[in-house]
Amino acid sequence: MARTDDARSGGLFRAKSVEQSIRDTDEPDSRLRQDLTAWDLIVFGVAVVIGAGIFTLTARTAGNVAGPSVSLAFVFAAIACALAALCYAEFASTVPVAGSAYTYSFATFGEFVAWIIGWDLILEFALASAVVAKGWSLYLGEVMGVPSTFMIGSAKVDWGSVLIVLAIGVLLATGTKLSSRVSLVITSIKIAVVLFVVALGAFYIRTENYSPYIPPSQPGDTGEGLHQSLFSYLTGAGGSTFGWYGLLAAASLVFFAFIGFDVVATTAEETRNPQKAVPIGILGSLAIVTVLYVAVSLVLTGMVSYTELEGDESNLATAFALNGMGWAKNLIAIGALAGLTTVVMVLMLGQTRVLFAMARDGLIPRRLSRTGRRGTPVRTTVLVTVVVAVLAGFVSLGTLEEMVNIGTLFAFVLVSSGVIVLRRSRPDLERGFRVPLVPFVPILSVAACLWLMVNLSVETWLRFVVWMLLGLVVYFAYSRNHSVLARSP
Repeated sequence: MARTDDARSGGLFRAKSVEQSIRDTDEPDSRLRQDLTAWDLIVFGVAVVIGAGIFTLTARTAGNVAGPSVSLAFVFAAIACALAALCYAEFASTVPVAGSAYTYSFATFGEFVAWIIGWDLILEFALASAVVAKGWSLYLGEVMGVPSTFMIGSAKVDWGSVLIVLAIGVLLATGTKLSSRVSLVITSIKIAVVLFVVALGAFYIRTENYSPYIPPSQPGDTGEGLHQSLFSYLTGAGGSTFGWYGLLAAASLVFFAFIGFDVVATTAEETRNPQKAVPIGILGSLAIVTVLYVAVSLVLTGMVSYTELEGDESNLATAFALNGMGWAKNLIAIGALAGLTTVVMVLMLGQTRVLFAMARDGLIPRRLSRTGRRGTPVRTTVLVTVVVAVLAGFVSLGTLEEMVNIGTLFAFVLVSSGVIVLRRSRPDLERGFRVPLVPFVPILSVAACLWLMVNLSVETWLRFVVWMLLGLVVYFAYSRNHSVLARSP
């Protein structure tokens, strides 16, 4: 086959077969312990997706972009996300190996594309973990009533975010099953808070607040120069809020509230029956969080008029305060604190597994692929913990948050495309789960993700390109020559 010849000649698109990827999981020094069940994966999925966004993003999007139709925007976003989830489920059941999109790309597009997506995931998970850790620190300060930062000379140190990252690093190094149990306890707390908020808020719903469900369109500001979306920059199109355009724009915004389910796929190698458990974990967690998001948005927009939620400071607590329940602010802060704890945990888990898979393939130093006596990649866990702690504790991330979005969507595009490629190149593979209506569903997934990507700012695109160019330098300077495939006969 052409791909095999390419591998022997050291070409850019030398591929690692699915069979070889699975055989690599049996190496004694880099074997992960298979402890996880479908229930554990559902917990991880809900844990990483349900974060502070449910308490803040819903209110801001309703007040500034979509009005009461924000609940429909969540449904649209869930449909787009489900398309990518189906593709992840097929890959994870076919190639139950750590690394998620990186490993899938290696089996379909070859080493070079796999490196690109691995480099992309490094950025995505590291920045996401640091950003969420900073959010956790803010809520900690609010709950405790003390500042979560202090000054060393002219430098500001965020001790709260460093604390949570170090604690989670120790937990992840101790064992994935223990991490799942801790995640279950904390996730149960935050879901209980969400359900309590929904149940209490339902008594204050006034149906007139739902009218008009889709408010009349109004002119909107899309930003200027590098701050405007790539779509606006290329077409010169103006923006609007509310109306049908606002509803679709809101779907693009709230889509990112679902980001994180793909982390479930990175734990496939640590799952007892990955062919069945991983698809259940991915699709089950997505179904649960969709119901919770829609319920919260319906209660929120029913409690107060969307016009009272305008501005960047509005959140779920705003609706309760306007109904004379200011005490709910503390309850929501506790829920957000619990929510962000598990988000940081699962994002860091995903980061360690991607690095572990890349190290096992020799694209980064292979010594990082060694596992400890508890069957966890201790070395990559320590590395990730240190890097994320430094980013969260000492670096002002600011507008770099959007880099998480573009990195995630890029991974979705490659995984969705990969389903079509692998169906044609390896129809013989046993698949525990199969995406229906191929290639129609994967193509829809690619189209939805690309549309969301072009709605990100030009500034974000430029930063993404610079990061990718840096990755090319690292690949050709180190990874290409140290790859296990490059050294194989």
